[in-house]
Amino acid sequence: MLSKKTIFTKFLLAVLAVTGLSIALPAAAQVGLPVVNMVDDGTGGTKYSLTLQLLALMSVLTLLPSLLLMMTSFVRIIIVFSLLRQALGTAQTPPNQVLVGLALFLTLFIMAPVLTSVYDDAITPYFEEKISFETALDAAEAPIRTFMLNQTRESDIGMFLEIAGNTEVTEPADVPFLTLVPAFITSELKSAFSIGFLIYIPFVVIDLVVASVLMSMGMMMLSPMMISMPFKLMLFVLVDGWTLIMGSLTASFAIS
Repeated sequence: MLSKKTIFTKFLLAVLAVTGLSIALPAAAQVGLPVVNMVDDGTGGTKYSLTLQLLALMSVLTLLPSLLLMMTSFVRIIIVFSLLRQALGTAQTPPNQVLVGLALFLTLFIMAPVLTSVYDDAITPYFEEKISFETALDAAEAPIRTFMLNQTRESDIGMFLEIAGNTEVTEPADVPFLTLVPAFITSELKSAFSIGFLIYIPFVVIDLVVASVLMSMGMMMLSPMMISMPFKLMLFVLVDGWTLIMGSLTASFAIS
């Protein structure tokens, strides 16, 4: 009996095949492209034509931004950077492009062991035709699932399992992937805002001190933000803030 994941994968590929047929058949009649088809490989599995595999690959590429947000460390990093910028009160400095670039490369650094494992165990054997597409999916899921489980709180997993009405899960390895992803995102949001709260505290103290001094001097028309920003920038530079933030973010991920 086929598993739910296998059925879902075959259903998705079938939908892609129908979509590809409606688009590619007129062009295929002109340039001689192979017909999109799915045939039995003789062992109970399904073999897909090259055209269908390319269509599925192009569809996956369009989902890469969402995969980057949902299943990596990117969410926590970009939220912490955004909260840091707000705590400093520097408006659009650093600009969004710089923060996204920093978050992206820091994500690649943190996820390097996971991505290497996916490439060695799934992508390379599949391109060398040593394993099937379904086997490659299973091999690619394993390191990503391990990373996500290491970062996800049990309470979040339990909440989504309760919402889904799934009471059969007894071990972390049995958690459905579609349940693990939202639980992982929820945990990442909690972690990011917790780190952001700790970052905010020293800067809020500086704002309070500056505002109290200005009020005691009767300078109520002078914006406290204008006076406190240089002190916050000086504090951040003196403690080597960027190194502390990036080092702490990297250390906050349990890489196995």
